Amino acid sequence: MDWLLVAAGLVLLVFAGDALVKGAVNLALRLGIPALIVSLTVVAFGTSAPELLVSVDAILKGTPGIALGNVVGSNVANVLLVLGIPALITTLHASGGSDTRSSFLQMMGATLLFMALAFTGVLSWGSGLLLLAALAAMLFYAARVAHKHRNGNGGELSEEEVEGADPRMRGWKVAAYLLAGVIGLPVGADLLVTGAVSIAETFGVSDAAIGLTLVAIGTSLPELATTVMAAIRREADVAMGNVIGSNMFNLLGILGVASLVGPIPVGAEFLGFDLWVMLAASLLLVPFVYWGRDVTRGWGVALTALYVAYGVTVLA
Repeated sequence: MDWLLVAAGLVLLVFAGDALVKGAVNLALRLGIPALIVSLTVVAFGTSAPELLVSVDAILKGTPGIALGNVVGSNVANVLLVLGIPALITTLHASGGSDTRSSFLQMMGATLLFMALAFTGVLSWGSGLLLLAALAAMLFYAARVAHKHRNGNGGELSEEEVEGADPRMRGWKVAAYLLAGVIGLPVGADLLVTGAVSIAETFGVSDAAIGLTLVAIGTSLPELATTVMAAIRREADVAMGNVIGSNMFNLLGILGVASLVGPIPVGAEFLGFDLWVMLAASLLLVPFVYWGRDVTRGWGVALTALYVAYGVTVLA
């Protein structure tokens, strides 16, 4: 029954998250918000809504280990699994463009900021405000860069280029998508966290361990699906950007908001092992981002094997 709750929660989160993005994007465009701003904010926040709702629900249920494990585990899974599995299907030909390098540096800055705050022992509301301020600064920088890039190419971002945008969508359909997202996300998060906590109790493992593995993999499934499609279409830079952007938003946005809901204690196991694994996984992107190395099938096998070893270590 617990596994059914987890599965039902994941399905609800995926579909409700997609519905929320479509509804919010089209509502924002109807209200006259520029397409570029919608792409950088509404889409970014909407696609991370499942992870955010899971983390907030975990804190409200008194299991902050799941909230922290969800983010740290997702960042590890994003590098090792979300890049590793698509590379088993086809080689990702990375170009190592300047935009990707800039995003990577920002992600590493976010990672080091989060680790510094984690070593204080607890993520408080003050930590949350600092993380959200860093996110706001990065979004402002991204908006300026994107605006200059668009002007240099002779135009602004069109509505059709925004993920989930449909200029012909009727008003009732926009409302239906928003309603489905607003209702489905908290219900899905509640089912997933309830099932995950029960599984942890049944197998005698910690909430943090379940958050680092089961919950983290589940909430990383949308990123995995997106990256697999990018690999099939030979869009390696899209795949890399998806991983980097997701990791950055997980640390600054999700933990920023979650810390405002309630304090998140950082256990010794995180400080002694998991945070360092997350940092090492992030640094594994250097050959692809800076040297333009292809993510070959050999890399795919190595990255996937590293994640399996990490998961076994955590659960053991």
